[in-house]
Amino acid sequence: MSESRDEASATTHFGYREVPVREKRKLVGEVFTSVAGKYDLMNDLMSFGVHRVWKRFFAATSGVRPGDRVLDLAGGTGDIAALLVPRVGDKGEVVVGDINDSMLRVGRDRLLDRGLLAGLRWAQMDAESLPFPDDSFDAVTIAFGLRNVTDKQRALGEMQRVLKPGGRALILEFSKVTQEWLKPLYDFHSFRVLPRLGKLIADDESSYRYLAESIRKHPDQGTLKSMMETAGFRGVQVNNLSAGIVAIHRGYKT
Repeated sequence: MSESRDEASATTHFGYREVPVREKRKLVGEVFTSVAGKYDLMNDLMSFGVHRVWKRFFAATSGVRPGDRVLDLAGGTGDIAALLVPRVGDKGEVVVGDINDSMLRVGRDRLLDRGLLAGLRWAQMDAESLPFPDDSFDAVTIAFGLRNVTDKQRALGEMQRVLKPGGRALILEFSKVTQEWLKPLYDFHSFRVLPRLGKLIADDESSYRYLAESIRKHPDQGTLKSMMETAGFRGVQVNNLSAGIVAIHRGYKT
């Protein structure tokens, strides 16, 4: 089937730039291939180590239980998987999915070095078209990855589809700062400090400028809540962390 004129001319945001929809995946892939090797170090520097606290809280409040089967999307770093594997236990499983093979390799190698192998599977996949049948998982998690997805609504629909009835989706993502006094400081850190750190540590200023811009383009707390409800999730809850710098969204499949 030939591509329609509307499809061919459709655009979306890549940071603050408008780009053809069909090009965004390639551009995002180039960003994460570039930053994969320094990703963990840069996360520590960018957040002063607080990202580790956010992730531990995310896992601790996930409701994941022994025997659960969990899909961790955009999970190439392995951070969330490492926290969830002890929770699913010997009879459970965590499937780590990421669209970027460089991130998957870095994360897999890092967890192998830590002796984490049992209960883990790794697979390259697109969050907008998950390679699983309906009702496959007890929980789907995605941490700091949804904002890089081109069609977020479609990805939310896929997350809902692969969940078992009663299962839950958990999204940890940068969001909208709720304290006015913090906004100028946060903007200064995002647009002045972060790109310079990227240039100094990772020799890649542009990728880290994109990451800062992508945060501002991501839907705020209320908008993402509505998007989850549109995708079919019920009982959607929002939990702000660090004055809304990040937020946890939780929704259930009935």
